[in-house]
Amino acid sequence: MTTKQNSAPAGKRPRPVLMIPLRRCGSHALRLRLNFNSDFYSPYPLHIVDFMPIVPLYGNLEDDRAYFRLVSDVVGLQAASMVKWPGIVFDPVEVFEAIRHEPRSVHRVVGELLLLAGEQRGARVVMDKSLDSVHYADELMRLFPDMLFLNVVRDPRAQVASMNKAIIHDFDTLLNAHTWLEAHRAADAVLAEYPDRTLTIRYEDFLADEEAVLKQVCAFFGIAFVPSMLDVSRSDEARQFSRMSALWSSNCFAPIAANADKYKNVLSMDEIALIETLTSDYMRRYGYERMTDATASISQPAFDMARRTSEQARAHAWQGLERTNFRDFALRRHRAEYLAAVRTRMEQCAHARAAGNDGALEVVKLDELTAAFEVTD
Repeated sequence: MTTKQNSAPAGKRPRPVLMIPLRRCGSHALRLRLNFNSDFYSPYPLHIVDFMPIVPLYGNLEDDRAYFRLVSDVVGLQAASMVKWPGIVFDPVEVFEAIRHEPRSVHRVVGELLLLAGEQRGARVVMDKSLDSVHYADELMRLFPDMLFLNVVRDPRAQVASMNKAIIHDFDTLLNAHTWLEAHRAADAVLAEYPDRTLTIRYEDFLADEEAVLKQVCAFFGIAFVPSMLDVSRSDEARQFSRMSALWSSNCFAPIAANADKYKNVLSMDEIALIETLTSDYMRRYGYERMTDATASISQPAFDMARRTSEQARAHAWQGLERTNFRDFALRRHRAEYLAAVRTRMEQCAHARAAGNDGALEVVKLDELTAAFEVTD
């Protein structure tokens, strides 16, 4: 991979980009290729959406103790990620001091980590591939007013078929089709509110002509297209990445256009009808031809049954992953166990806070550090 040089203008931070709206859209294929340009950097994402249910437990983030604890735990989440960010270790003290006077949010913490990583590499543009953060786009724009959005659309039938096999999603076509719909509704809000900040591309167009789509994306980001982007096999990151998980096994090879229709051999016609019924308007908008009349009956009991069967399939999937790829299993479990441990600790803190002062929040400000923080034995 091209060696990163310190090319970012002095004093100017990288411009942030968020890829939206849903994983299994070919997002890693795009990220790995764009990383060939030294002006661009996009590490493996934190997927902060998994941390969001814990955030309310920290209480009032204006209390420095609560915010520092949040900063420390987000830094810990980055360290617990199954794919490390090469060449950088974050100090929670330094991160907290850098952003303590700015609007406080878990998204500001995540953004700071990405900006610091990009600055270290001399990048002018940094991209967060945490696609699920589309649901927090308005807050992100308040925190990072110059943010851009890359909206990556994929045929919902192909995407749901891919999601059905991924341990990060549900193991049911109805549930994943509904997730697809909700993600694209959130993307619609971004497109409506920030049309000049958003570029929409179709993954199928990328499959058909990588160069044309990559040039379009590079122009939108204000970076140069690099011809080496077309040979992802030269990427050390892609080769390493593809060996870590079956979900990423194809990322060190050129995409195969014929795979765009592979869902036809995976999904039943009933499943295709479910997907087309839920996503019909979007299929029409983005030029995907339906195979059914899109009139499948979908009831609440069907969702309830789908959730039960999906959870059973998830348990079997974890067992299968442990047998077939123990490294992948152990790394994913480590992250899940880290999140569970943080949640347990913060639930205890929230209960103690409520019991100690009837729920009232005392706002404490920590002294500002003018010198390096030292831990003494």
